[in-house]
Amino acid sequence: MKVMVAGAGAMGSQIAMVTALAGHEVTLYDLDPTMLESSVAALRGRMDSQVAKGRRTADDVDAAFARLTTTTALTGDVDLVIEAIVEKLEIKRQFFTDVDALCGPGTILASNSSSFVPSAMASATERPDRFVNLHFFNPALVMRCVEVVRGPETSDETAATAVAFVEQIGKLPVVLDKEIPGFVANRLLNAVRDEALALYEGGYAGIEAIDTAARTALGYPMGPFELMDLTGVDIGYHTKMGRFAETGDPADAPSATVSALVERGDLGRKTGRGFYLYDDTGARVGKAI
Repeated sequence: MKVMVAGAGAMGSQIAMVTALAGHEVTLYDLDPTMLESSVAALRGRMDSQVAKGRRTADDVDAAFARLTTTTALTGDVDLVIEAIVEKLEIKRQFFTDVDALCGPGTILASNSSSFVPSAMASATERPDRFVNLHFFNPALVMRCVEVVRGPETSDETAATAVAFVEQIGKLPVVLDKEIPGFVANRLLNAVRDEALALYEGGYAGIEAIDTAARTALGYPMGPFELMDLTGVDIGYHTKMGRFAETGDPADAPSATVSALVERGDLGRKTGRGFYLYDDTGARVGKAI
């Protein structure tokens, strides 16, 4: 299968690598050539580390990189497009309009978004029956779950092909037969995140205390604030803003704390500062707020 992954950020580049490791020909697309170069270099570093630890062979990694190419120009000569660009609906819709015009009638279009349901993007194309969300989790090289979300016009054939693809690349598909913003996992996580923020903003407990309770009492691998820093504070912010735009309910708007962090550009590990402080290696070195 030929696959194009759009967006060379952390998610897009890792989705591309996972797909190439599974034997597919992959084109990683981004408008920024510098982003493409740095993303491939970061992937090489990750893969070299896995080889050094004996988790992969050098031959398998070299073969995967041979199947991975980069481009700053959209291509339509693919069987599957996976979009992982910025979480802004109009930009996504324009992307799918553009790529839809290039692709053959059999190409499946997929979005990695959990903020926007399939129908919100599929309506910008001429193939809503061949549109689906494939929501990978961060880090995509590690996390097994991929939510396969059907829109109201997604065909049975498209859904079956998407599930088969997810299984073939070594992931575990979780199928949603009906679309809903946030899907399954993030709706559960968002409830925990919102309660954690309410507890902090209400002065009931500090950030470290809440994270410690989540890890030690509930068995979570990371506390909610640690997780927001890992995935990017801005990701949750845009998700909430999207939902607030739909409902107008103040309860769906981002919290004051998250909004302030985003306004300052303190987005978590990727900027070195979020709820916690991080050094150049991404290791946590202290509390930021």
